[in-house]
Amino acid sequence: MTETTLEQFRAELLATGGYETPPDRCAPTVRKPGRLTTLGFAWSVLSVFLRSSIAEWRGKLNTDVWAKFCFYAVQKAESYGTKVYAEGWNNRRDYQGPVVYLANHMSTTETTLLPFVLLTYGPFSTVVKASIINTPGLGKAATHMGLVPIGRTNPREDLMTIFNVCGARIRDEKQSVLIFAQGTRVPVFARKGWSSIGTKLAEKTGVPVVPIAVKTDIMPTRPDGKGFSKDFGTVDPSKEIRLACGPVLTGSSREMHQASFDWIATKLEEWGLPTERE
Repeated sequence: MTETTLEQFRAELLATGGYETPPDRCAPTVRKPGRLTTLGFAWSVLSVFLRSSIAEWRGKLNTDVWAKFCFYAVQKAESYGTKVYAEGWNNRRDYQGPVVYLANHMSTTETTLLPFVLLTYGPFSTVVKASIINTPGLGKAATHMGLVPIGRTNPREDLMTIFNVCGARIRDEKQSVLIFAQGTRVPVFARKGWSSIGTKLAEKTGVPVVPIAVKTDIMPTRPDGKGFSKDFGTVDPSKEIRLACGPVLTGSSREMHQASFDWIATKLEEWGLPTERE
């Protein structure tokens, strides 16, 4: 099999608004779950941070390099026989200017899969938990990766950080902002945990919201895991990876909050995933 390149992926995304793993770039036999399979795919995700730190130390890190590091996870998935799909990205292609992306948070995997997609449409920043920034060697690299840390212990302080730091990046630097509005990784997409902080940021800065639905249960969060280990559950290459972009949403914070949840929930249900709408 040949290997998909980031350039090929982006060309198809810009031309059609989507992507589907071609037969000649996917292993003909799906790899069986097991320790080596999990270790191999987990490394494709985890190595992004290590490789970015090394590139920063060498003075070589920029967004193009970061995107290529992230795309390694797609190449690894396809080499395991996993099909990767993207859809609806013509919505983002056809809108010029910064937006607030709101995505569901299913596993660690989407933190690697989304950057090379979003960078196709311009620079962006991601709101992350502060502990990620404290990873050895990642502090300086985080600047090039556009990470905005929040503590998650003081909601008011987190809100002000997002309004001030992310607001400035939207207004002054014309960057988009990615927020996982569930806050933490959960297997069921529920209205109860869908934060309005992203739509409040959009309303305050006068930009639209773009919802993103992800299906990344190829490597689920381990419910019995603790600390680092919970990030890397047993990898099942038979599960598809899906990244869908919704419509550009405008209106009040309340309207965008409701519409973004409903769109993502509908897409996840279409993929056979559980949601809680009440």
